[in-house]
Amino acid sequence: MQKGELEQMKPILSKPQLGYSKAKRKFEDKSKVLEKKIEETAKLQEVTQEVMEGLVVETGFHEAFTALRAAENELIEWSRITMTHEKTYKDNKEAVDSMYEKLNSDPQMRARIIQLAMRVR
Repeated sequence: MQKGELEQMKPILSKPQLGYSKAKRKFEDKSKVLEKKIEETAKLQEVTQEVMEGLVVETGFHEAFTALRAAENELIEWSRITMTHEKTYKDNKEAVDSMYEKLNSDPQMRARIIQLAMRVR
């Protein structure tokens, strides 16, 4: 395959999907940095809640988490609006609406909606 053909095969992602992917990668990177910093700090002192809070801010983990949550919310809202135009939604409106209603009370449902939203084309 030629390079142009491969590029044509890549799925085209929406702005919210791209934003979520970028925020997730950054969060994962900051998570690794935080883990390493905790290990290093634990060798020198006890990692109390206060110390942990300082490390969370210092490593950029808190900022990355906040950005990830905002990107998730944008992706979820985009998917909710986008789905209303699909035949599948119209056939399963009640079930889909029920999923979105559980969004903030059920972390597993939130994760499932995010996974589904990343598949929307």
